[in-house]
This record gives sequence, C-alpha cells and structure tokens, in this order.
Amino acid sequence: MDKTFAFDLRIETFSQQKNLNSDILNEPCTFDTKEKSFTCKVCNKVFYKLPDIKRHIRTHTKEKPFACDICYKTFSQRAHLTPHLRTHTKEKPFACEICNQTFSERSSVTVHLRRHRKEKPFVCGVCHKAFVEKSCLKIHSQTHTNEKPFACDICYKSFSQRKYLTTHLRCHAKEKRLVCDVCQKGFVENVCLRTHLLTHTKEKQFACDICNKTFSQKSSLTSHLLRHMKVKSLLCDVCNKAFFERSSLKTHLRTHTNEKPFVCDICNKSFSQQSNLTVHLRRHTKEKPFPCKMCHKAFSSLSYLKIHLLTHTEEKPFTCEVCNKAFSTMSYLKVHLCTRTDDKSFACEVCNERFSWKSSLKSHLRTHSKEKPFICGVCNKAFSHNSYLKTHLRTHTKTKSLTCGVCNKAFSQLSGLNIHMRAHTKEKPFACEICNKSFVEKRCIEAHLRTHTNEKPFACDICHKTFSERAHLTTHMRTHTKEKPFLCKVCNKAFSQVSDLKRHLRTHTEEKPYSCDVCNKAFSQKNNLNRHLVTHTKEKPYSCDICNKVFSLKENLNRHLLANRENKHHSL
Repeated sequence: MDKTFAFDLRIETFSQQKNLNSDILNEPCTFDTKEKSFTCKVCNKVFYKLPDIKRHIRTHTKEKPFACDICYKTFSQRAHLTPHLRTHTKEKPFACEICNQTFSERSSVTVHLRRHRKEKPFVCGVCHKAFVEKSCLKIHSQTHTNEKPFACDICYKSFSQRKYLTTHLRCHAKEKRLVCDVCQKGFVENVCLRTHLLTHTKEKQFACDICNKTFSQKSSLTSHLLRHMKVKSLLCDVCNKAFFERSSLKTHLRTHTNEKPFVCDICNKSFSQQSNLTVHLRRHTKEKPFPCKMCHKAFSSLSYLKIHLLTHTEEKPFTCEVCNKAFSTMSYLKVHLCTRTDDKSFACEVCNERFSWKSSLKSHLRTHSKEKPFICGVCNKAFSHNSYLKTHLRTHTKTKSLTCGVCNKAFSQLSGLNIHMRAHTKEKPFACEICNKSFVEKRCIEAHLRTHTNEKPFACDICHKTFSERAHLTTHMRTHTKEKPFLCKVCNKAFSQVSDLKRHLRTHTEEKPYSCDVCNKAFSQKNNLNRHLVTHTKEKPYSCDICNKVFSLKENLNRHLLANRENKHHSL
C-alpha cells in the first residue's frame, strides 16, 4: 500500500517550476509500505533510504542548504561542500601512488590514475569512442543528440554544458568577479586572470638594442633579434624551408608527417597546432573573446579580428604589380594573381584556344593527342598532366596538404584552395555579359551562359536526352549503367550520386542540419523541413480540379486524384 510522505524542504526556487503542480510541492514523494521504498513524484525514481530521497529531491527543488563560510557558495550535499573547502585551505590529502601528484578529492585520484594506466572505461554507444571520465562521455554524447539542456533566461540561447551557460550569463551581467590583487582589474574568466597576472609577476629584463622591446626570457630575445637580421637559421630537412624559431619548425614538420597531436575531446577533430585547437574549441563554447572596438562585433580568433578591422580602415597594403589593384591581405592578392588574365600569345593549332604560357599549351595539346605519359606507381592508372597524377596520388595517401590561412580548411589541390579563398575575399572574377551576374569559377559562368542560349551540348548516347552540363550527363548515365560508385562505409549501401550518400549518412549519424525557425524542430532532409513548414503556414496551394478540395502537399493531392480514379473505375 502506498501513502504520501512529506518532509520539510525549502522550496522557494522549486515553486517557480511551471511544469510541476502544488501537490508535488507539498508532498514530494510516496512511501510503499510493502516494498519499503520511496518514489519521487516528479520523476518516479525509486529510493530505499530516507537520506537518499531527501538528497534526490533537492535536484528538483534546487535547494542548497550547505553553505561555505568563506565565499558563501552553496551546495545541495555536504559531501560536495567538504572538497570545496579544500580550495580555500589548499589542502590536498590524496596522492597518486605513481607520480605523487596530490589532489583535494579522492575521485580526482581515481580519474588521474586512469590516465597513467591508459584506461578509458566510458564508451560512447554510437561511435565507440572511449573516455576517462563519465562527464567527458556525457559532453561527447551531446554531439550525437545535439542536446542543449541549459538555456539562458534572458536571451533564450541554449548550451550543452552548464559552465558555458555560466560564462554566457556574465556577458549579460557584465560580471567580473575575478579580481587581480595587484591592480584590482576585473576578469570574467580564470584563464584571463592568469594570463594578466604574468604582466605583473614576469620581469622582462632582456631588452632588444634595436627596438627596445623587452622579454622575460633570453631565448625569446634571441628569436626576436633574428627577425631584425632576417636570419632564418633553422631549416626543414624535407623541403629546406627556413624558420626563425624552433617551435615554428616543429609545427611546420607536421605538414609533412601529417601528425595532428592536439585532439578535441568533444568532437574528436585533431589539429597540428595547439592554437588551432584553442580556436576550434570556441566553436563548441560559442566563445568570441576578440571584440572589434569600432562596431563591437566579436570573433573567435585574433586573426579573424585583424581581417575584419581592415573593413573599417579600408587599408589595402598589398598591390598587384601588373594592374595596381590593391588588397587588404596577402592571401587575397595571391588569389587575384591566380585569376588575372595575361596576354595569351600561345595558340593551339587544333582548336585555336590561347594560353599565357608555353607549358600550358603543351599540356593542352595532350587533350587532342590522348597522350597520358604520367603513370601512377600504385594502380598503374595513366594521366595526361602531372598535376592530375599528383591529385590522384592523394586518393591513396588521403593527404590534404594545402590549408586555408583564414579558416584552416584543408585541400588536396591548389585550384580548390584558390576557389575556396574567394569565399573569404567575396571576389567573383567571372561576370556574365548579358545579365551582369558574377561567378566564383569559370565553369560556373560557362554553365550559366547556357541558360541564356538554351544550349545543351551534352547528349546521352542511349536515350538522346541532352544536358547543359557534363556533370549532369555523367549522373544521368548511371540510370542506364546502374552504376553506384558512392559506397556507405557503415552499411555498404551504394548510391549513384554523392548527394544521396550524404543524405543517407545522416541516418547513421542522426544529424539534422535543417531546423524550423518557428518551433526549432530539426530534420535530416530539406524536403522534410519544407513539408513541416506547411503545418505552421496552414497554406494549401494544391487544389483538385474536380472537387476543388485543397491540399498542403502535392503528394496528398496526387493520392486524392488516384483515389478518385479508382472509385470511378469500380463504379463502372
């Protein structure tokens, strides 16, 4: 037999929970006399001891009766207050038996020992990645579920972890509770305070005789002096590139070894530099610590802020020597130089196409002769250009050695990087002479021009259907050949188009990139989102010509027409 069991709880914050009724507030649990168990009326969790149910109820009431006498921070359990007090006393009674490192909590030693033993007992059920701590697994799991349970009451922005919400709330409160003991300057985060303290504690006794810049370490001064002398004494053994500092050389060597030792604990993405990982982590935390003083727009890295600042100053220090066009960054100038058209004095005798360089003409002539002198040593596949062979070889090595200087995206081809850079520069060098619409790539404008001429030069040899682009013909041909070259590595299902494979992969990853702006419901496919949007608009654009009945979706209209035809057939 069950009976209601009530006990004294401070429920001021609990009464604010709109989804819980007053009965639960007054009588938070029931007691089963037969089973001798307590059941929580909020979440139906069962406990067999009175202290356990009391402790659990506080997770709903948010009651924190145990307060620190030093900083007044409150806790829901006495067991949490005890280790907190050690942060004030600096007491660390628990030591690691392997390296003698000390900790304030016994649980911290347990976790620390797993790092020595390489133990990772907490495994993700989706991707099987293992973690040292349960909390790390919980954070990682949210990358699969996209769960963000911690919401800001002011702007309704949601976060995957409570600490991210706490950091975000300070943006509203402008709270700077961490104060420097030397100059009383306030900081929002502990890492910012620690960085600032170095300006007080680190004496800079090593000064540069040329520019009077001071350094705290002699090695830093030595590296700095080399920049004045423009001496790059450290050489890469692989490509002979020279560097001022050993750390720069060490980082560069990873471009050859493809080593990426810095791994994100949340999404498993790896990086060759610690700084790149730091910037990447801000994508998870949504942290943007570098604000523009002019327009207050914030950025996740200092390099992005520097690029942005040029939009205010309109400074363009990098100039093209040929056409005198100026650019704000060197990378933008490099992109321009690749797209600039020179005098084309070398003409092909077969098709009259002209080229700026003799080497380009020589390569082009192989498209007529069908000569393929460059052979892959792995699979013996032949190519007409050396660059095509190099690109092909990366399919065996899987290397993407070319990196975007703005966003760190990697590419296997220089042409791919150059085209990508235009997304940053907003440069669209290929303009349509008919409608003035501009494009990033030459092939895009060629395809676009056919929309004016209605030209469809690519014809199917089997059914004679014509297409404006070769890529569309290639895709169409697979309907005849039944070829499905794109294979899912998870379930081995094959697809004729890469877009179909990408769509299918979401069934494994449970990724839902298309979200509704009205109710935030997410979908794996865009057409499912479009279908859902109709439920908000109540729009019914499809009507039956026979009975004038209207439908929100075309497929519902088709189903209706089919039913009418079947009814007519039966009546006859």
